[in-house]
Amino acid sequence: MKALLDFLPILLFFGAYKLYGIYPATAVLMAATCVQMGIIYAIDRKLTAMHKATLALILVFGTLTLVLQDERFIKWKPTVLYAAMALALAVALWAYRKNFLKIMLGSQLSLPEPVWHRLTLAWVLYCLFMATLNGYVAAFWSTDAWADFKLWGYVFPVAFIVGQGIYVARHLSDEPAAGNPPEST
Repeated sequence: MKALLDFLPILLFFGAYKLYGIYPATAVLMAATCVQMGIIYAIDRKLTAMHKATLALILVFGTLTLVLQDERFIKWKPTVLYAAMALALAVALWAYRKNFLKIMLGSQLSLPEPVWHRLTLAWVLYCLFMATLNGYVAAFWSTDAWADFKLWGYVFPVAFIVGQGIYVARHLSDEPAAGNPPEST
């Protein structure tokens, strides 16, 4: 259910784009993302920083796309989001000596410090790759090709997350994460 919820806005965007064009699809994406965030909030009683950033960027770039009738704004939204994520992770890690991934996931995963560092570095590089790739597609490909890329380009995050899972699984300890009591049997 949660995976479908994550992909629902992009699927609705793609369907609306194929049927009606970029501007109605942008409005559908904005509405679907608002509904998605409402459902997530109803389930979890909170939105993560990533959820809030995604919602804000979709609403801002979507509004600019619709008001100015310029599709470039919605096409560049993923580039801005990925670049901001890479920058935030990198600045936190190297300037402030804070590991955001560990802060967000440390209560759920017990990993050695070097593994957290490598995971964060991998996320920085992945986000830079995705920002660059989307920027290239948005700048040099047609809107039809960009929309297809948005749908079929989901192979990149899925492959990256599966790879992260395999990497993390090798390093998980049997000890509970800090602050979590061991489960009784």
